[in-house]
Amino acid sequence: MAVVIAALLPVFLLIVLGVILKRTLMRDTQWHGLEQLTYYVLFPVLLVQTLVKADLTKVPVAGVGGALLFSALIMSLLCIALRAPIARAGVDGPAFTSIFQGATRWQTYVALSVSGNLYGSTGLALASVAMVAIIPLVNVFSVAVLARYASSEKRSPGAIVMTVVKNPLIWACVIGLVVNVAQIPLPKIWHEVANALGGSSLAIGLLVTGAGLHLEGLFRPSLAASVAVVLKLILMPVLAVALAVWFGLTGANLAIVAACAAVPTSPSAYVLARQMGGDAPLLAQIITLQTILAAITMPIAIAWARP
Repeated sequence: MAVVIAALLPVFLLIVLGVILKRTLMRDTQWHGLEQLTYYVLFPVLLVQTLVKADLTKVPVAGVGGALLFSALIMSLLCIALRAPIARAGVDGPAFTSIFQGATRWQTYVALSVSGNLYGSTGLALASVAMVAIIPLVNVFSVAVLARYASSEKRSPGAIVMTVVKNPLIWACVIGLVVNVAQIPLPKIWHEVANALGGSSLAIGLLVTGAGLHLEGLFRPSLAASVAVVLKLILMPVLAVALAVWFGLTGANLAIVAACAAVPTSPSAYVLARQMGGDAPLLAQIITLQTILAAITMPIAIAWARP
């Protein structure tokens, strides 16, 4: 447990620093620029470079990817099954989409930071495999659910597909995998630039995550927010670890599955909710609650799975 907490502590300290800087030093427009830079440039470069350098022959791609893919799929289906019961409890369509995103999406900056702190380059490679498995699926499902339940103006299947296709993280995963599998040589200058950009992406991403937290209403969470917290921070790790054990994973592989499943939901879900008519204030509350509580639940989940 002490090793796990030591790996998590720098991550959450950077998030706290982001909260402090947002309230004392930097304006909203500056944070917006950092968010765009990280999302469209720094983080995709990190993904490409991590996958390019990863020795996938030594990584159980099917086991790690399969466990997280199926856990995300099961959680998505469970949320759909819960639509009718929570609607009877007064949760409307836009609020349901926030529960769905809060329960299924994941905070990639935290996942990669923790994985790298725990197991170095091997941890980053395993977490990158997890991203390839999870990011396309949850993006497709999130956009489809928002199109179905959030807005009175339904989006066409083509519009939904285009929203997913334009996701830079999906393209980064595809490019990195193609270069790796095809063994395409890249010039030295690429590696030097990519290492510099990628190395800054996690720290800046965590600062941006902290800056995006909304502490208003934190101590009186709604029913919808509570449901999303339980589904993401408790049930998702249990599902993923159970599937990973069933796939035969042990050691570092099992611990990385637990770490990736136990992270809070992605701040980018808030942007998508605003764009497509979801309940953005509720999602901001969910993200804030999960990020704070994950400081407690993540060490437990990882220590439970870690040898």
